[in-house]
Amino acid sequence: MHLNPSRAQYDAFKALPRDEPCHMLNLVALRPQADYPPGHPAAAENLTGAAAYARYGALSRPVFERVGGRIHWSGAPRAMLIGPEDEAWDIAFIAAYPSAHAFLAMVADPDYQAAVVHRTAAVATSRLIRMLPKDAGQGFG
Repeated sequence: MHLNPSRAQYDAFKALPRDEPCHMLNLVALRPQADYPPGHPAAAENLTGAAAYARYGALSRPVFERVGGRIHWSGAPRAMLIGPEDEAWDIAFIAAYPSAHAFLAMVADPDYQAAVVHRTAAVATSRLIRMLPKDAGQGFG
């Protein structure tokens, strides 16, 4: 399971330039049923992973927009053509931030931190890859 960055991964992210644009490739596999911590109010609601992730999106969106974030691209994964056959993604999107500072401000925001419990309950595994955007006309490399 890959739900949160390790300390080493987070430190590597922060060691990169923070003033450049920051695009985050998100690949998300959802749980059939959300898995909330015992005692969390949403645990009694018996939400699906998809419903819990939608709640995360609704609660985190104001913070995401406040730091200047926007969805640059999203798509519905259909089939793994190259890659591990046991990996399947329910959600794929690229979130664009004006800078890594903006992303770090979002994840430190108390409202975002309150929303993240729904993401953790919803997600079976994920990939989050920081990218430096390039002009589309620059070719494959």
